[in-house]
Amino acid sequence: MCFSASYTDSSDDETSPRDKTQINSKGSSDFCVKNIKQNEFGRREIEIAEQDMSALISLRKRAQSEKPLAGAKIVGCTHITAQTAVLIETLVALGAQCRWTACNIYSTQNEVAAALSETGVAVFAWKGESEDDFWWCIDRCVNTEGWQPNMILDDGGDLTHWVYKKYPNVFKKIRGIVEESVTGVHRLYQLSKAGKLCVPAMNVNDSVTKQKFDNLYCCRESILDGLKRTTDVMFGGKQVVICGYGEVGKGCCAALKALGAIVYVTEIDPICALQACMDGFRVVKLNEVIRQVDIIITCTGNKNVVTRDQLDRMKNGSIVCNMGHSNTEIDVASLRTPELTWERVRSQVDHVIWPDGKRVILLAEGRLLNLSCSTVPTFVLSITATTQALALIELYNAPEGRYKQDVYLLPKKMDEYVASLHLTTFDAHLTELTDDQAKYLGLNKNGPFKPNYYRY
Repeated sequence: MCFSASYTDSSDDETSPRDKTQINSKGSSDFCVKNIKQNEFGRREIEIAEQDMSALISLRKRAQSEKPLAGAKIVGCTHITAQTAVLIETLVALGAQCRWTACNIYSTQNEVAAALSETGVAVFAWKGESEDDFWWCIDRCVNTEGWQPNMILDDGGDLTHWVYKKYPNVFKKIRGIVEESVTGVHRLYQLSKAGKLCVPAMNVNDSVTKQKFDNLYCCRESILDGLKRTTDVMFGGKQVVICGYGEVGKGCCAALKALGAIVYVTEIDPICALQACMDGFRVVKLNEVIRQVDIIITCTGNKNVVTRDQLDRMKNGSIVCNMGHSNTEIDVASLRTPELTWERVRSQVDHVIWPDGKRVILLAEGRLLNLSCSTVPTFVLSITATTQALALIELYNAPEGRYKQDVYLLPKKMDEYVASLHLTTFDAHLTELTDDQAKYLGLNKNGPFKPNYYRY
């Protein structure tokens, strides 16, 4: 039979947060989290994260007196973890009012959501939301009496889409959107192309700092963590297919290859495919290896990358999981049929059992593996969070006319500034150009050092 297991800790009661009335120490009930009493534990988690997010704390200290976000009313939809809490509290310290919800129904740290709610941030999120809860939480963030957002920080585009569709008058008054995922950016470009994007948007996903660090270096570490925690699998000698060889796919491939796995790559883009070949991976069609592989990892941001027909042909004991943002890459809906049995074996791990006894191990119900099943390196998230904060400051303070109703990349100078803030962690010392060298290269001594078309 099919069933949906609880993703809450055993210490939590099973009452939906929507059915409970909770009040923080300030007397406010403008939030909806699992248990407000977990706030002290969440505060410790945030303090630990702050230690490895020195660049964001540095930005907070430098700009706190100026309050560059004074008057900003930011509605956000991201993963709610200790690291994003450091970002949210930085935005508040810089003058913003924030209301927040989760972009993933499994990645919320309940204790962190409680800690934020205790400080006065209106958080509507808990781990293990239903699909209905997810949209209810988004609506509660946007639709509240006496408060109207003027900035959006999104991860995946669901919040932007909801405001655009449900509250068009609110959408028109938004001063800027900052989006950090492939999926969300794609949706913004679609709106722009159709002439329906009536506000400027910043594509943080394609900033160098986000692409290289959050996508490549982060996934290179967190893919192994997620797989080990959920399955205890041995990687040496395993045959693995990575679907997509963008920055996320590159990170996953590098990690698995280093542990002795036999790695195949699927790609639609000949340039990425050629890169995979030159890095020593066989580029195949999924159907060519579907019967022999042990693990499939999707990293494309697309839909139906792994279909029911392909899942039917996978061998017993094989593992399927997703590292792309979207939960549509694996056709999980097609597995919810009467002839297949779902067996929950541990949190975030389902055995899907075929009539002949074959089992396929599905992780996080096809949602993002690393944030659903493990953790992500705090330092990497510091880089992304600093980029997001600077993008919000830039859009909010930009003089009228600088940004039109379109999608923009983060200015190169900002990318370099984010990187420079993080160099102190490594005691790294940059070489400075002489006046003569700067003149020879035609550069400003303080940057930017590369043209916008440069590929790092």
